[in-house]
Amino acid sequence: METIYPKILYYGTPVILLTTLNEDETVNISPISSSWALGNYIILGLGVGGKAFENVNRHPECVINIPNPVLWNHVEMLAPFTGKNPVPEYKAEIGFTYNNKKYEESKLTPVNSKCVQPTRILECPIQIEAKVHAIRIPNYCPDLSIVETESLHVHAHKNILSEENHIDPEKWSPLIYNFRHYFGLGTHLGKTFRA
Repeated sequence: METIYPKILYYGTPVILLTTLNEDETVNISPISSSWALGNYIILGLGVGGKAFENVNRHPECVINIPNPVLWNHVEMLAPFTGKNPVPEYKAEIGFTYNNKKYEESKLTPVNSKCVQPTRILECPIQIEAKVHAIRIPNYCPDLSIVETESLHVHAHKNILSEENHIDPEKWSPLIYNFRHYFGLGTHLGKTFRA
């Protein structure tokens, strides 16, 4: 066993395409990879310098769109862009440019949501409309925020369902961000006693 000091700790988390509402009521798409769920609540990690953070502070709604591995190149098409204008200096230094036409750039399709203003992404097999309840910026890391959301409506493509309210884990595979590389799930190994 070696002690190491990696630059990042994205050890294998699902990719999310977070849609939020801009001030002009257009929609921003932000690829993120920091989230976890507990019951109907999903916690998101957002950088405070990004457009998604700005948008959920102003308009506390979002859609958590979860792509499958087939969509990795659409996610990557969004990677070098920010909806912030002017581009924050720290982002410009690493090559980000401004682009507020994220749907066009990623070749993804907007779909109206049922109860929130930001649109859903048609191609994503799971789309979760959510309300933002709280945003916390830890005093030990003022560049990051912890965004607490509640699921209001879950939409799923029919081809990943096993029955009316159940997603079939044999048919569903999220896109995984693994140390800045994209992966899908591997082979099925078993299930928990609660499945």
